[in-house]
Amino acid sequence: MKTNPVFDTLEFLVSGGWPILFFWLLLLGGVATAVYNFLIDSKLHTAKDISMCIARITVGGMWWQQILGKLPPYYTDLPGAQDSGLRHLMIEMVNNASFSIQSRFMQEIVLPRFSVFAHLVYGIEVFISASLILGLFTRLGGALGALMAVNLWLGLYRASYECPWMYFFLILLQVIFTFSQAGRSLGVEAIFARGTSRDWGRRDEWL
Repeated sequence: MKTNPVFDTLEFLVSGGWPILFFWLLLLGGVATAVYNFLIDSKLHTAKDISMCIARITVGGMWWQQILGKLPPYYTDLPGAQDSGLRHLMIEMVNNASFSIQSRFMQEIVLPRFSVFAHLVYGIEVFISASLILGLFTRLGGALGALMAVNLWLGLYRASYECPWMYFFLILLQVIFTFSQAGRSLGVEAIFARGTSRDWGRRDEWL
């Protein structure tokens, strides 16, 4: 049961288990990288870089929280419950997709091959989260995040309990990360950029 953002965030951070431990490692890595960049590069002391760093780490944390309800090997946090977790989400998309082609794709292609697509979805969301938190490969992470958000936006568009604007704004955020090279704002990409500044422009297509 939700209480308030402060208590809920604290509960999430101390809930234990390997997913939270791994999240702490990612978070500490992202924060340590940001502090390191801030201390050695005065050019990154701008409101744009600081706000971009906070935004991508926060959104990366959101993606990590989402995977907690679809952990392998059952891709749910309720192994004894039928059609829970990721499978439940896919069924909801069958019933609430805005376009029939997406509904049929989920029903006829995805659900019969659930184990294959479950691995794919889980892996992509882990990558998106790690990419944004660390500031590494953020163009690819942002692009994948935008595509995932589009899928959720259209797939749950008709669900009465969902707010389509929430997913639309997530799409906008992910697009911003994709085209703004968000990782250069106090992320790992900023370290790489300084190390290869002369020819960086020819080698950063997906960083």
